Amino acid sequence: MAVTIKDIAKKAGVSYSTVSRALNDVGAGKSESRQKILDIAKEMGYVPNQAAINLKSSRSHTIGLFFSTISKMTSPFVLHDVLTGVYNIVGSRYNVAVKGIDMHEEGTLNPTLFDGIIVLSQRSEDSSFIEEVLEKKIPMVAICRIVYYDVPNVVTDEALAMERAMDYLLDNGHRRIAVIGGLPGVDSTRLRHRGWRTSMIRHGLDPEEVPVEEGDYRYTSGYRAARRILQREERPTAILCFNDEMAFAARAAVYEAGLTVPEDISLVGFDNWDMSGYGTMRLTTVERNMGDLAREGTRVLLRRIEDGIIDNSRIFLDNKLIIRESVKDIREKEN
Repeated sequence: MAVTIKDIAKKAGVSYSTVSRALNDVGAGKSESRQKILDIAKEMGYVPNQAAINLKSSRSHTIGLFFSTISKMTSPFVLHDVLTGVYNIVGSRYNVAVKGIDMHEEGTLNPTLFDGIIVLSQRSEDSSFIEEVLEKKIPMVAICRIVYYDVPNVVTDEALAMERAMDYLLDNGHRRIAVIGGLPGVDSTRLRHRGWRTSMIRHGLDPEEVPVEEGDYRYTSGYRAARRILQREERPTAILCFNDEMAFAARAAVYEAGLTVPEDISLVGFDNWDMSGYGTMRLTTVERNMGDLAREGTRVLLRRIEDGIIDNSRIFLDNKLIIRESVKDIREKEN
């Protein structure tokens, strides 16, 4: 049976209210009597009733972390990086409840359950959920995707990042390039397609001639897409992948075909997840650090919750092209 304040009061020989004040550090200072009560509480294994504390303070001490969807488009690596990034900032001050917007029943959001909400938005269909959060007046920040609401928004320029990635392949002499895209209907997919196409046009090339196989950001889809690409009559010299997970899957397909990276096929990824710089393939990739997005978004949210600072600005974090060893310079062969 759980130890109560009354149990502590009985053993300490003081009133219930005295114990309550000591445990909550109200008016008791650093007195010997307070320390005695704290020692007895520890000895008896007293654990505060968090639900009662939350009710009294009108705080849930919970941050809601809502992904567009957890099962269909969120990579386990992204999920890990974002959740770790949030906990880096909140520490033990808040619990974090992870949910998928696609599993949310409209109109059921309870504002007493969350002190604030982080929305990792990947699609325009999230708008109705964002509007519900605003209607319920729950402090919120949106990360990953640009949202056109009066809320703090932490994002990266994914189109420009993919433009840089394609620039790098073209600058290294590649002209027969294939693309493994992402899940259709997702803003990240649309922006990344815009980026590489912009690069092609700027280099005087026709993006319509580029073979594109759509994946879903997961390993299996990248492997299957790469196999289809490699079965084409004219094999590409490079494959641009919309994330690192699919790039590593493409490498498996390349090796299975009796080819190597980068001697036969160059590969470029996106995200720079942890293993991209290690192992037998050191992948050239765009660094979009989801942990950084999560940390900055959480800082912004806590400034609102704890300090009352409302800053509904859009914050852009930079994407860097991380050049490693998976792209071969073939310019000499074309001269």
